[in-house]
Amino acid sequence: MSAALDCQTCGACCCNSDENHAEDYPWYVPVDDPKSLLLRRPELVRRYIVADPDGDPHLRLDPGGRCAALVGKLGAQVRCAVYAHRPRACRRLTPGDDACLRARLERGIDPASS
Repeated sequence: MSAALDCQTCGACCCNSDENHAEDYPWYVPVDDPKSLLLRRPELVRRYIVADPDGDPHLRLDPGGRCAALVGKLGAQVRCAVYAHRPRACRRLTPGDDACLRARLERGIDPASS
């Protein structure tokens, strides 16, 4: 199924999950590589990074629960503004895996339409 899914017409995994939202957990994807350009360039930190109560950096979410680096219309055409420097957790995502399909379901994006 992964060959049939196009991430650039989706973006569902770039939104805080319903489970996190229900638990009022706003800390999204951890940025756990201290060498990441996201942590070394002040303008990127201001725009895309937020620290949790322990001071650990995470990708920032907009008020609607989307990653601040997600550009475009969810379910239509999207891209990642920091794709080349995205965190490890983002790099591990696989189109069509359980997490992908769950995110699509939560956002109302039909896998058959991608």
